[in-house]
Amino acid sequence: MLKKIVPFCCLFFSAYCFAQLGGQSTYQFLNLVSSPRQAALGGKVLTNVDWDVTQGLYNPATINVAMDNQFALNYTSYLAGISYGTAAYAYTLDRRNQTFHTGVTYINYGDFAGYDENGVATSNFSGGEVALSFGYAAQIGYSDFYAGANLKLINSSLEQYNSFGVATDLALLYSNEALDFQGTLVVRNLGTQITTYAGRQESLPLEIDIGLSQTLENVPLRWHITLENLQQWPIGNPNPARTTTDLEGNQTQEKVGFLANVVRHTILGAELFPEKGFNIRLGYNFRRAEELRIVDQRNFSGLSVGFSVKLNKMRFSYTHAKYTAAANANFFGVQVDLR
Repeated sequence: MLKKIVPFCCLFFSAYCFAQLGGQSTYQFLNLVSSPRQAALGGKVLTNVDWDVTQGLYNPATINVAMDNQFALNYTSYLAGISYGTAAYAYTLDRRNQTFHTGVTYINYGDFAGYDENGVATSNFSGGEVALSFGYAAQIGYSDFYAGANLKLINSSLEQYNSFGVATDLALLYSNEALDFQGTLVVRNLGTQITTYAGRQESLPLEIDIGLSQTLENVPLRWHITLENLQQWPIGNPNPARTTTDLEGNQTQEKVGFLANVVRHTILGAELFPEKGFNIRLGYNFRRAEELRIVDQRNFSGLSVGFSVKLNKMRFSYTHAKYTAAANANFFGVQVDLR
């Protein structure tokens, strides 16, 4: 069965593998960090197969029975006064241990002062987007492989313009309980706009990611490696601010080589005491660090740190992520066990 599924998925996904990053597609909020735990581990983590019900929003193959009757709310104080958040819930049908997942992702861009083409003030306006998702995962036969999918209904309102779209996430997960190792492939946001803003059809922010993680045998630590945005190569562009000039006035642009591109696709994360009531998390996003750092100045862009505390049936999480010297982001989350 698996031998038939993998070639089909490769053929199907290849039709969508165009370079799609920020500014090249609509509904960009779909790829924002969905929880404090994810943010603390570098911004994208795909292989938490446990109680974390928010993980199902990003990787539907991780939906499992440990998420049963778990409800999570997450809020982010983002850059430039933007705020966004997520909510997630999962329920397991006892008869076959089938777990169904649902979630909401929203973003509020705030209020803006309106002006016409002559600079005359008009009425104020706002903007916001929301996505409602439904997810499910199933084991492939009696193997260590699991397949999952999310169906997402998307609505966007920007000033007087509105758009509605539909998308799906597809994922394949390998989970080896003996080694406490997980590996996964996730293809996100395969879909289309149903209605456009102003008659122009735009693509969705397709993203292909690979995640690996494992808990060390004699140390209470779980490491995570995520390879993101594999639909685009190369991912790095020369920074004009790093152009050098020699004594004769000749300018040389920054060169982004093969290794530099590999690094920009990589995110590292570590979680101390992953199965306990208190966790410490640390992550590093190489692309964020490289793109947002200031030349000849340390500002720790790309670094994120967080923790979580479990009190009875509630778990509280917080993460602080460094973006630039001028702006950082704080992530807050609470998960409640409703059983």
